[in-house]
Amino acid sequence: MDRTRIKQILSSPNDVEVTYNGVSVWVDELNEDGRTATVHLRGPLEERTVVEIRELKEES
Repeated sequence: MDRTRIKQILSSPNDVEVTYNGVSVWVDELNEDGRTATVHLRGPLEERTVVEIRELKEES
């Protein structure tokens, strides 16, 4: 995924499904470096992780 699409997802009122390594995640923010994003797993656990945005995939 690219930086522009991450920004669109963050500003969208719709629930856009994004996965990281096949696991559904919420994108919390695009980090200042423009290459990474902070995400957390969907569900009760809210542990946040920084990942490379190129490793995120939008599910259709």
